[in-house]
Amino acid sequence: MKNVLIGLLVVVSLLVVYSFTNASAVTIANATSAEMPASKVNWMTWEEAIEQSKIKKKKIFVDVYTDWCGWCKKMDKATFQKAHIAKYLNENYYPVKFNAEQKAAITVNNKTYKYVKSGRRGYHELAAMITRGKLSYPSIVFLDEAFEVIQPIPGYQDHHKFEVIMTYFATDNHKKTPWSRYAKEYVHMAKRKATTE
Repeated sequence: MKNVLIGLLVVVSLLVVYSFTNASAVTIANATSAEMPASKVNWMTWEEAIEQSKIKKKKIFVDVYTDWCGWCKKMDKATFQKAHIAKYLNENYYPVKFNAEQKAAITVNNKTYKYVKSGRRGYHELAAMITRGKLSYPSIVFLDEAFEVIQPIPGYQDHHKFEVIMTYFATDNHKKTPWSRYAKEYVHMAKRKATTE
């Protein structure tokens, strides 16, 4: 009887493993190229973005995160790993990955920002400045070519919504078009590509 139970457990385990493996293979086989992470964001440090901006001016995109933030990790996987998102960020911004709790001082526009010890966890003064004092993780922040804050946006953004947001600021539409109209009229890159093929 004991051998029969062990045999049944082995068979059930193999079936479970096979079904998960098979489902994963089908999912990968059915995924479109836009869903596969064909490229990645070329994340920079603040120092690298500052140096690059001396050579060529671009807007700066900042992903403000912490090591303990689960939604930050989800946004890394679900949003930033999309090929069209990574490509657009790399081409139109200097993308900066910024740990809001890092200890090292950072100098931007001749002002030095430092880590501030506060409670169990501290925060970086630069994170507080660019989020306008609203430390929420994840947050995304768009800066102009002179490293001045255009807009901080708190919270998780899926790749559909993020695409609209990143193009809004990259194309300077924030200077001439109300967000509500831009978002309503925006045609996603995948749809544009489908209509031109």
